[in-house]
Amino acid sequence: MTEIKHRTVKTNGINMHIAEAGEGPVVLLLHGFPELWYSWRHQLPALAGAGYHAVAPDVRGYGQSDAPQPIDAYTMKEHLADAVGILDALGAETAVVVGHDWGAPMAWNGAVLHPERFRAVAALSVPFLQRPPAPPTQLFKQIFQDNFFYMLYFQEPGVAEKEFEADPRRSMRLFLFAASGDDTSQGAGFAGKKKGDQFLTGMHEPEKLPAWLKEEDIDFYAKEFARTGFRGGLNRYRNMDRDWEQLPELAGAKVQQPALFIGGEKDGVLRFTSLDAMKQNVPNLRDTIMLPCGHWTQQERPAEVNAALISFLKGLD
Repeated sequence: MTEIKHRTVKTNGINMHIAEAGEGPVVLLLHGFPELWYSWRHQLPALAGAGYHAVAPDVRGYGQSDAPQPIDAYTMKEHLADAVGILDALGAETAVVVGHDWGAPMAWNGAVLHPERFRAVAALSVPFLQRPPAPPTQLFKQIFQDNFFYMLYFQEPGVAEKEFEADPRRSMRLFLFAASGDDTSQGAGFAGKKKGDQFLTGMHEPEKLPAWLKEEDIDFYAKEFARTGFRGGLNRYRNMDRDWEQLPELAGAKVQQPALFIGGEKDGVLRFTSLDAMKQNVPNLRDTIMLPCGHWTQQERPAEVNAALISFLKGLD
């Protein structure tokens, strides 16, 4: 099995930890919340074995990468500058960018705003979304009114941190299970909550972990988040309105590069988003693949995700 190596690179004024494997054209793998480079542990050796240089950073605010204090250090602009800076540090003119969860908007927006650096894009879980007509939190408040919505719950600094950091291992265990395809409670942890509830309210403790998730995986996440806290990851949500203000050029944007979308049939994210709209705005969408899983696509269905990514990459060459 190909060895995964680790090092720190300088990018956009910060130190960023990357995990990497293989040689060849660069494939940049961007994780989401609350994950780490580790969420790509199954993809790094597979992509390396197929002839690619697979690179998975701990996104700023996570793991062994720097975590600047200011909330506005976590805008989409800063994350995209980090990604471009990684390519510079690697001496790579271009890369294929792959993103999951928050990494997916980073990948899509990177393709729109830096087409000279990202020659193709693959997104997991989150389809390409148009810039909304108003700041996102305004729209969320109109839609959800007095009901709980996690993105609004995450807005107040310190609130979600306090909940998650009380017991990082339990938090990761509940969150990973609740958003997976193995929780048969029909999304009880995410839907039907009242104002005043917490994020983990109603989530079920699994009697046994699903086959794709091992105790040592939970241990890895828990150890890192116990050390760093969750603030860096949560700050991404606190910049959604700022992103809207800073990136008006995304209005009406289309992704022109070759693209791939992989989603989970049981992923709650897809209840809020439209695949049809994505198809209109990504004219070179090569494939849309739906897998029998929940939100943690590349962890729940690694073999299928690896096969889809490698097929897509080979089709570009």
